[in-house]
Amino acid sequence: MSKAIHSMIRVLDEARSIDFYNRAFGMEVAHRLDFSSFTLVYLKSDDGSFELELTINKERTDPYDLGDGYGHIAFVVDDLDAEHARFGAEKLNPRKVVEFAPDGELIAKFFFVQDPDGYEIEVLQRAGHYQ
Repeated sequence: MSKAIHSMIRVLDEARSIDFYNRAFGMEVAHRLDFSSFTLVYLKSDDGSFELELTINKERTDPYDLGDGYGHIAFVVDDLDAEHARFGAEKLNPRKVVEFAPDGELIAKFFFVQDPDGYEIEVLQRAGHYQ
């Protein structure tokens, strides 16, 4: 049996990324490993064991090319409309709330936001499959 434990993204500015993920999702630094050419920072929220690993390559100054293979990271929340308003108040630039209801059946309610490095993040209302 396997268990997903983390997902890794490369970021340019450690402090900027930690601030974003803390303000947006309440994630805190759980572990930090500093090496000569790079740093690994593991972020975690209180309600789960899954971590987001930020990799900071110390000599890197140019933004990363995210390419066309990256999709998104998803977070689930209890009150999507309240979170959307909070993101706006935090100046995190959330996109509009979308209700995905093909054939009239609501499957998901969500919005997207980008982190400081351009990674797409989906924020979903907790319901149905999205728990």
